[in-house]
Amino acid sequence: MSTEEKNRYMLEAIKKAEENIITGEGGPFGAVVVRNGKIIASAGNRVTSTNDPTAHAEVVAIREACKALGTFDLTGCEIYASCEPCPMCLGAIMWSRIDKLHFAANRNDASRAGFDDELFYTELALPAEHRMMKPSQMLQKEANEIFDKWLEKVDKIPY
Repeated sequence: MSTEEKNRYMLEAIKKAEENIITGEGGPFGAVVVRNGKIIASAGNRVTSTNDPTAHAEVVAIREACKALGTFDLTGCEIYASCEPCPMCLGAIMWSRIDKLHFAANRNDASRAGFDDELFYTELALPAEHRMMKPSQMLQKEANEIFDKWLEKVDKIPY
């Protein structure tokens, strides 16, 4: 793919971010999912318009791309994000099996605009018992029985 094509896709992601400022649908973030030189989905951040803290542009674009392609596996796709993805979005990108991530602004640029993800990066690097939100594990045996049933299931769809 040429630099010109890549720039066009990134400019589309940036345009989605700018549209969000105008429409007020969410924060100033946009994302585009591309496959075989064609935009499959594009989205802006919809956190505030949907009251959904997971409705970041990358996640919304991934959801729309999966719907458009009829699959949960976006192998063969690339994502263009107007800003470096937060840890949640990076996880979604990885889970969707997208081949390549491109971003424009970085996390320091986002922090300057009031979107500071540093706490998340810091917390995720710590062992669970040292994090601010300390998890509580319970009923492990019962939960593992479900995993055993999954392992026995013949017609499962692995992902």
